Amino acid sequence: MNLINLLMQFFSTDKKSALEAKNMAQFIAFGPVIFQVARIMRNSGILHEIEASGKEGLTIEDIVEKVQLPHYGVRILLESSLGIGLIVINDNKYRITKTGHFILHDALTNVNMDFIHDVNYNGLFYLDESIKNGKPEGLKVFGNWQTIYEGLSQLPKHVQKSWFAFDHFFSDTAFPAVLPHIYNKKNNIKKLLDIGGNTGKWAIASTKYNPGISITIMDLPGQLNIAKNRIEELGLNDRVSFHPTNILDASQPFPKGFDAIWMSQFLDCFSEDEITSIMQRCYDAIDDDGFVYILEAYWDKQRFEAAAFCLQQTSVYFTALANGNSQMYHSEIFKAAVLRAGFEIVEETNNIGLSHTLWKLKKVNK
Repeated sequence: MNLINLLMQFFSTDKKSALEAKNMAQFIAFGPVIFQVARIMRNSGILHEIEASGKEGLTIEDIVEKVQLPHYGVRILLESSLGIGLIVINDNKYRITKTGHFILHDALTNVNMDFIHDVNYNGLFYLDESIKNGKPEGLKVFGNWQTIYEGLSQLPKHVQKSWFAFDHFFSDTAFPAVLPHIYNKKNNIKKLLDIGGNTGKWAIASTKYNPGISITIMDLPGQLNIAKNRIEELGLNDRVSFHPTNILDASQPFPKGFDAIWMSQFLDCFSEDEITSIMQRCYDAIDDDGFVYILEAYWDKQRFEAAAFCLQQTSVYFTALANGNSQMYHSEIFKAAVLRAGFEIVEETNNIGLSHTLWKLKKVNK
């Protein structure tokens, strides 16, 4: 089944009965409660202790003794968790469900949960204002910046930790799979411009994979400071250089002299017009025989409905906190913004890592 058919299967029909739909509506209405209860059940050790008891299960008294929390609070959490579906009860003993198991052990679930709680939760209160004003109004809970990227190096440490864990979780699975697509004899790339290189993850992975590659990371000064420290620790200063710039400033041209330009999980941080502006400067910077590589996750290119769901909901973070005008894009909307700058897609590779698509682009002679 191709990707288009999968998309139609996921989102083209209302598959729930009236009763199922009403139940889902209540789940949504109590969404914040459900989220916080599940998070506390995970963090408090209650789910862990119930799982560790196996088929035997635990009484509420057993749980209270093991986690050292008040009886009343534990009872509230347990009763809520029954409705959520994290646990079941038989003979006054609680046992974990499959959903509870995933809340405890699934890496994607845990990264998403920490990202939503630490980075998004308070700021989402201002989502309606963000929608109306086209600005990340929720960012005010952390500081007075235009975008979250300007203040990323100044966020509280636990917030930074969850932000980077979320960002890197997806790239960490994609990078090993995509490296052979970029660095091969056919492409023969010696000098690469990494736009939006963030903490230097791609540059480090590239230098380890390809001993002949030289990389320049271009990003905001605050972001580059984080990358510089890591590059210095690894002794890669002779192969990785830095070009600080505000990429949103359309008057700033991109440096030239590179065989290829690389952008990973970067252009989704911008509006459609801003994507076109960035790509226009890529057009001016790259030679006619050079290529631009874009690695992104598009919600319409996913194999599984849950993956599309996660990307669709991540878009709300961009609206409320990141910048107010970008998202995890539908591929056709993203493609239109890219092609307006004078490029054509010469190769497309889907299903890289958990969710990514790689585009290889070349200039169309104007």
